[in-house]
Amino acid sequence: MFDWIFTVEGWVALVTLSTLEIVLGIDNIVFISILVRRLPEEQRKKGRQIGLLVAMITRLLLLFLLFWLAHLSVELFTLFGQAFSMRDLVLIAGGLFLIWKSTVEIHQHVEGHSEQHELKAVTASFASVVAQIAIIDIVFSLDSVITAIGIADYVSVMAIAIIIAVIFMVFFVNLVSVFIDRHPTLRILALSFLLVVGLVLVADGFDLHIPRAYIYFSMAFSIFVETLNLRMKHRD
Repeated sequence: MFDWIFTVEGWVALVTLSTLEIVLGIDNIVFISILVRRLPEEQRKKGRQIGLLVAMITRLLLLFLLFWLAHLSVELFTLFGQAFSMRDLVLIAGGLFLIWKSTVEIHQHVEGHSEQHELKAVTASFASVVAQIAIIDIVFSLDSVITAIGIADYVSVMAIAIIIAVIFMVFFVNLVSVFIDRHPTLRILALSFLLVVGLVLVADGFDLHIPRAYIYFSMAFSIFVETLNLRMKHRD
């Protein structure tokens, strides 16, 4: 399970996935913050912390469930000469979801229309807010969990990346949010990565395996180019 510790590819996957989890998790944090506003002011900090902890647990449970389903290789049926197992169906469905999700998000960012999640300012119990956070985070984190399965080969890498991202956001959520707001191209870049991962998952579902090293290289090169662009803009 932890053989990746002794490989460069494993560490590259961990760093890449942790970064993506942080960028893609900003929306989750914003939504949690909105839910926490329903609590009395003295409970908001505690609610935010417990909410993030619950969100991390639900995300890990979702990860293990999808990872297990993605490794059920017993043939279910054959269509046009192509055999399909539960693993294939999960990968194809997850890949199509990522393609749809990233396409919609990119369109909204390019067109300048982002989804606004408005909640009425009503008081709610502490337990109900935490429960809502747990349920809603499953929906919001589906893309990041499927991305983890598409990028890394080891479930331990995926789990550690999720834990690192949540811990990082607990302490630096405000700084990360401001930085991404100032540099929206980073958000677009992360969503573009989702498109690539989605296509890779669909290909895997049809038994067309694409080496993960190609994905790592393309992401690393894109991040390198974007870093140079940001430095040049900063100088100007």
